[in-house]
Amino acid sequence: MSALGLAGIVAGVLMAGCWLVSMPKRDVSIVDPLWPMVFVAVAWSLWLWSDGSGSDRAWLMLVMVSAWGLRLGAHLTARKWGEPEDFRYQSLRRRLPPFWLWSLPAVFILQAALAVVVSLPVQAVLGDSDPSPLRWLDWVGAAVWAVGLVFESVGDEQLRRFKAEEANRGKVMDRGLWRYSRHPNYFGDSVVWWGIWVVAAAAGAWWTVAGPVVMTTLLLRVSGVTLLERRMGKRRPGYAEYVARTSAFVPMPPRRTDR
Repeated sequence: MSALGLAGIVAGVLMAGCWLVSMPKRDVSIVDPLWPMVFVAVAWSLWLWSDGSGSDRAWLMLVMVSAWGLRLGAHLTARKWGEPEDFRYQSLRRRLPPFWLWSLPAVFILQAALAVVVSLPVQAVLGDSDPSPLRWLDWVGAAVWAVGLVFESVGDEQLRRFKAEEANRGKVMDRGLWRYSRHPNYFGDSVVWWGIWVVAAAAGAWWTVAGPVVMTTLLLRVSGVTLLERRMGKRRPGYAEYVARTSAFVPMPPRRTDR
């Protein structure tokens, strides 16, 4: 079996199981905490399956994917716990009846397919039996990954603490990393996957660049920045001023807005 085929089976089985659970719960957004765990499951399945599982690069990739996926999965699970279905899926539920059926291709199969594409760098490294030692480019990739993980983790924690304070209800989060980027957690998520790709490129798998490109596109144009900004601009007083002075994605010094 190819690494691509194994990744497809793992992602498909997990998403199909999530679909079955979502029907009696009437909550498709339980897929969100599962999303990062799919990558962890794919990585470990490939590591167990591949003859190259003992190589230094394979170990590095396994640690990188596991640390990112477990951290994000735990964060999303805690955020989701006790909450109703996310507004994105509620909108789909109204537009696509019967949603229990349409959600299978529109949400779960789609996300399984995207996970397979995004995980191409992981497949290239963990599905390869190349025992060559780590090179300088591997360490560059690990450093890029670490920067992304710090941005994502710190951004998520800063936002969690901000929302936990009753005095901040209805206010715009513009502190810490959020002073320099309107979405530092999404930026960090993107950087994590570019770091993972650099490690794959060190193994000669430059072609797997489709993985971080798709992840970055999702974060910027599909389910991340664009969708959230559209909703926040309508609901949060002062958000337009925040947009005017703060970079949307890549952290930058705040712009002067006074005249």
